[in-house]
Amino acid sequence: MTRVGLVAKSDAAGAGDALDRLIQWLGRRGLPVVLEKETAGLAPAAALPTALKSDLAGQVDLLIVLGGDGTLLSMARAVGGLAVPILGVNLGDLGFLTATTLDEMLPAVEAALAGRMAIDERMLLSARLVRGGTAVGEYVALNDVVITKSAMSRIINLKVSVEGGHATAYRADGLIVSTPTGSTAYCLSAGGPILFPTMDAIVLVPIASHTLTNRPIVLPATQRIGDADDRPGGHAHDRRAGGHPAARARRRRDREGRRARPARPLPAHRLLLGAPDEAQVG
Repeated sequence: MTRVGLVAKSDAAGAGDALDRLIQWLGRRGLPVVLEKETAGLAPAAALPTALKSDLAGQVDLLIVLGGDGTLLSMARAVGGLAVPILGVNLGDLGFLTATTLDEMLPAVEAALAGRMAIDERMLLSARLVRGGTAVGEYVALNDVVITKSAMSRIINLKVSVEGGHATAYRADGLIVSTPTGSTAYCLSAGGPILFPTMDAIVLVPIASHTLTNRPIVLPATQRIGDADDRPGGHAHDRRAGGHPAARARRRRDREGRRARPARPLPAHRLLLGAPDEAQVG
């Protein structure tokens, strides 16, 4: 790894001091550094090259994120399928993904640059929102894709098929389509299972289901997930790391005629997690 990108949550306590320490440490070792454009405002005296969040991953070999899990998730969406490793340093309250503390930051960076840090590869989801036959949005998620209602007092009806066959139907406030990484986030709060983060699986969790027998479902990531009305041959397929066919989840049209198409895995995303010791804990 020769070029390092730095991203920090600008309003986090201690972000400026941590960023200065990191810039100086990397500078003493002659490593080129690129700052995310907003992050550069925390270190105006550094006079380092900057890049937009959407462009940063394409210019570096390692990303270091200073903040909480929300900051890391935001950066993961920007990275997409580029497979640039992310090392998260926790400056916030939640640190499921940003597991490295400030005290561990410099030893962890040193271990990552030396190839001694364990790398976890995590599945990503992509989602496409279609209205009236026209795609109006494309999204990437490390945690989950959520199909939810547009009005507080209404519920939505969802039909789910797996490999073209009817699997289940939901009458609920919404549906969470989660990766194993996201199983400890919204998925868990809605009563879903906790999955080992590197599993190749997708979790479907209804939100406030109006049927007592509706339960979360865990499916292989290689399965096609769609609505019960999908026709054979109507799905596009991608390839993901390891040669697994992509999964796609589709929701039926709701009462306003909107159609969302969430959840097809992209190439695995790389997270640098764990302590920089001999055991290489991931």
